[in-house]
Amino acid sequence: MENDSKERFMRAAIELAKKGEGWTNPNPLVGAVIVKENQIIGQGYHHKYGDLHAERDALRDCRERGNDPSGAQIFVTLEPCCHTGKQPPCVEAIVQAGIKKVVVGSRDPNPLVSGKGAAFLRERGVEVEEDFLREECDALNFIFFHYITNRTPYIALKYAMTADGKIATAAGKSKWISCQESRDFVHQLRNKYSCIMAGIGTALADDPLLTCRIPGGRNPTRVICDSSLRLPLDSQLVQTATEVPTIIACADSAGIDKEKALAQKGVQVIRCGTKRVDLSLLMQKLGAQNLDSVLVEGGGQLNFSLLQAGLVQRVYSFVAPKIFGGAAAPSPVAGSGVLEVPDAFSLSQIDARKIGSDFFIEYEVKQCSQE
Repeated sequence: MENDSKERFMRAAIELAKKGEGWTNPNPLVGAVIVKENQIIGQGYHHKYGDLHAERDALRDCRERGNDPSGAQIFVTLEPCCHTGKQPPCVEAIVQAGIKKVVVGSRDPNPLVSGKGAAFLRERGVEVEEDFLREECDALNFIFFHYITNRTPYIALKYAMTADGKIATAAGKSKWISCQESRDFVHQLRNKYSCIMAGIGTALADDPLLTCRIPGGRNPTRVICDSSLRLPLDSQLVQTATEVPTIIACADSAGIDKEKALAQKGVQVIRCGTKRVDLSLLMQKLGAQNLDSVLVEGGGQLNFSLLQAGLVQRVYSFVAPKIFGGAAAPSPVAGSGVLEVPDAFSLSQIDARKIGSDFFIEYEVKQCSQE
C-alpha cells in the first residue's frame, strides 16, 4: 500500500479518536480503521470509558456493513491492548477476525500493554508496523501517557490576560478580558479535562459554577483548594454539588462541623496537609480516584504554588488586545516569584494562533520545578 493511502487511513483513525474527547478518561483516545483492497470496510473509536475499544468497535461496524475483515489491514492510533479490563483484549479480536496486518501509531506506555500487544500479534502471524504517524497519534493522548506513567493527573494552567499581563484591574474586575470565541474554547477544554480547579479566593470573589456549557459536553469534577473550609454553604458550587461532582481540598486542621455540613450537600472533602493544602498529596489522591487531568482556572497564588511544586505540564494563555495598567493589578502568576532569571519556569511553545480578537498561546512546561 502506498504511503499516501496509509496516511489517509491513519489520519481518518485520528479524527475518529477525537470524537471520544471528554468521555474516555482515564482511558486513552483511540481510533481504528479497517481497510481491504484500499477501501475502508469498517471504522470505530473508543466512545466512552467502559465501552468497546476502538478495534472491537471497528470490527462491529465491519460486521454490520456485511463486510469480511479476513485478510484486511487495521490502522489503529494506539497499540492494541492484550489484557482484560472492562473490555476483553483487542489483540484476540484482531487475530480471530483474520486481520493480516496492524498499522500502529502510538506505543502504549501502560505496563500491562507496552510492547506485549504487538508481540502477541506477531507470535500469531499478524504483521505489525509500529510508529506510523506516531507524532500525530501521540498528540491525542498526552494526558493518558502522563497519567498511566505517574498515576497523578496531568495539570494545565489556563488564564486570560491583557497585553500588559494583567488578569484583572486594580479593583479586581475581570469580566470579560477575553472575547466570546476564547471563552467558548475554554468550555471545550473543560470538556476535555477530568477536573477543573480553582482556589478559595477565586471561589469567594466570583461565586462560579465551573461547568462545561457546550452542547453535549461533560462537566468536569470541580476541585476547590480551601485550606480552612471557608466556602459558603449557599455558594453555587455547594448548591449544585449533587448535580456536578465537587471536591474541596482542605488542611487537616479544618473544622469537622463544616465538613459534615458540606458532605450533607453532596461535597466530597479531601484532607491533605497540616495547615495548608499539600498540592502534591492532593494530586495523588485525585489520581487514586481515576481523575487523570486537571485544568486550573485559579488565581496567581495557586498558579505559582503548582509551578513551584513542579506539578504543571501545560499552559493555555489567552492574550486580549487591552491594557489595564496599575501596579496593584494582578498577573497570572503571583507568589514570591523567582529571584534569578535562570530560575524561570521554562516553556516550550506548542501552538500560537488567533481566536477571535485574542491571541492564544499553548505551551508545555519544560522545567517544572526549581532546582
